[in-house]
Amino acid sequence: MSCYTCRNNELFDDLPPREQVAADDWWRVAHDFNSTLPGWLVLVPRRHVTSIADLTDEEAGVLGVWQVRLSRALRKVTGCVKTYVVQFAEKEGFAHVHFHIVPRMPDLPADRRGPGIFQYLDQRGTEARLSEQQRDDLAVAIRAVLVPET
Repeated sequence: MSCYTCRNNELFDDLPPREQVAADDWWRVAHDFNSTLPGWLVLVPRRHVTSIADLTDEEAGVLGVWQVRLSRALRKVTGCVKTYVVQFAEKEGFAHVHFHIVPRMPDLPADRRGPGIFQYLDQRGTEARLSEQQRDDLAVAIRAVLVPET
């Protein structure tokens, strides 16, 4: 299967914390695997869909709730002042609809604000990426903040 998200969704019950920060019947939350920024989350539908217009009413009905809950959790865990919510789903192997929920830290340099935030996605494969353990630790902390809201 060429869809990264669907491959992980098929392994749902065996995913590590970083790939299953939280979930419901329609959505799964993961920590981005390519990020150098702690708390960069990705909200993905649990079924394959490549356009927002193709979301079911049930999926759409909880989408905004997830975005707000995750933003609140990131504020508590990372100390961010706001979050950016971005959706493109164009890259080969990543056309599955997904929303980036990105913590905007108070000390973020001006050149990394707005679209510049994508400089925190490590496209070169260097050691700057967060480790699996770091992402797991963040996932557990975010999950703990989300629990009271479920």
